[in-house]
Amino acid sequence: MFKIVFFDIDGTLLNQEKIIPSNTLKAVLQLKQNGLEVVLATGRAPHHLTAVSEQLGVNAFISFNGAYASYKGKTIQAIPFNKTLLGKFIQYAGKKNHPLVFSNLEKTVSNVMNHPEVIESFDSLNLNYTPEYQPDFWHKEEIFEVMLYCKAHEEETYKKLFPEFSFVRWHPLALDVIPATLSKATGIKAMLEYLGIKPEEAIAFGDGLNDKEMLSFVGMGIAMGNSHQDLLPYADMITRSADDDGIPYALSKLGLI
Repeated sequence: MFKIVFFDIDGTLLNQEKIIPSNTLKAVLQLKQNGLEVVLATGRAPHHLTAVSEQLGVNAFISFNGAYASYKGKTIQAIPFNKTLLGKFIQYAGKKNHPLVFSNLEKTVSNVMNHPEVIESFDSLNLNYTPEYQPDFWHKEEIFEVMLYCKAHEEETYKKLFPEFSFVRWHPLALDVIPATLSKATGIKAMLEYLGIKPEEAIAFGDGLNDKEMLSFVGMGIAMGNSHQDLLPYADMITRSADDDGIPYALSKLGLI
């Protein structure tokens, strides 16, 4: 019945220590051996996926929350920001003294230098670097995702002023910003159409607010036991946490491993 499985990374494949638990690794490798496609579906940039993709032997991903999708080296979808709208957004964030981080396909930079909130958020991802200071990067490059650093009570103003964008908080200090027409589900749709697989033949695992659309879109949406509570209504199944073999538990229940 199922032919493909999409996995979120942080809080899903990776546990609290930011590693893939051994039983999860075995389960995903078994899934591949059993003939199912395995795809990463994340808010991360492609250059932040290398360690996970190499460990799993996976060369297919949805990144930037759906703005970019690639299958075995072939670009399936690539939708960057409109520069005019992005410029207005940057101008407003500057007036509020809210730092921004920009990503293209190869690099992630910031418009502030060594800001403590940016450093803290990147440390939480175990990426072992702080984005370098390049305030004019967005002028010269195609931008696929922006990170906005503001407090929770300040984000509503952004949502009202910039309805063309989607804002998803992934850290107490930071939100991912992408065009409002995009989500992980739009990236998954493009991937499934390319592979000739129906949505009802797909499974997706997630734990965060940016996983709502993809869990609703696929045939079997699975929320981790450690998921944000607002994600649970969108799931067909709730499994154990990432630290408690949630992925192998669910795959076993479905008879896939």
